[in-house]
Amino acid sequence: MEASRVDGVVCIKYLNVLQNSMKSIESFPDDQKRRIRYVLTDIDDTLTIDGRLSAVVFAAMEDLVKAGIRVVPITGRPAGWCDHIARMWPVDAVVGENGAFYFRYDSRRKKMIRRYFKSREARQNDRIRLDAICRQVLTEVPGCAMAADQAYRETDMAIDFREDVPALPMAAATAIKAAFEAAGATAKISSIHVNGWFGDYDKLAMSRLMFKDSFNADLDQIRDQVVFCGDSPNDASMFAFFPHSVGVANVRAFEKKLDAAPTYVTYNPGGHGFAEMVAVLLNR
Repeated sequence: MEASRVDGVVCIKYLNVLQNSMKSIESFPDDQKRRIRYVLTDIDDTLTIDGRLSAVVFAAMEDLVKAGIRVVPITGRPAGWCDHIARMWPVDAVVGENGAFYFRYDSRRKKMIRRYFKSREARQNDRIRLDAICRQVLTEVPGCAMAADQAYRETDMAIDFREDVPALPMAAATAIKAAFEAAGATAKISSIHVNGWFGDYDKLAMSRLMFKDSFNADLDQIRDQVVFCGDSPNDASMFAFFPHSVGVANVRAFEKKLDAAPTYVTYNPGGHGFAEMVAVLLNR
């Protein structure tokens, strides 16, 4: 099969650079697998394959749900996308815009539950300040652009450095991040965007709130029941917090930029790596 053949080539490539700092996903202990009740996952280049979601990824998420494991995307993607994800994907909730909110769709009551870190007024004031930073960045960093999904964002500003523009070097992403930080904003580099916002929240902070509100659980007490899967620097707080953190193979591209590395790494990149991880967790 074509997909398997391509995966085999990628697998060899990443095996050659596998280091002792990250264990193979195949070494995930069986007794720990039985304790897993939640899978949290980044989306871009973790679930996606060349920017697309494939059937193998949806099947893997559905396999988790059938096994009684809750699935929650933790993403930098915008509110507009997250409303769709919460409604239509096989997930229990979604944390979006790098921790600015979580959405959870109650299918019985036909109601979308939304929880934001900051008030509507604060978000509107932040947007004015972020617009000014964005104008500066677009002038100072040639080749970058406003992210195509910016129109659907409620809390942050996303600058594209390699999604819909010719890929820029990591030095450009670092310069964008520095511009946000010089203006007092928080900024994180993903595999495709640099996201900037005002506030001391992140993916982990909102995940804690979501677990308390939605699952009546203290994330600090049950973190050994959770797997987090990601691929880039804005996942570092999650990699550091969860003992069962997993990087898909393309996390290696950011190895020197990671404040914390995942415990395990897959042999395959992107959505194929996610599906590989799920197969290991479910002993398939």
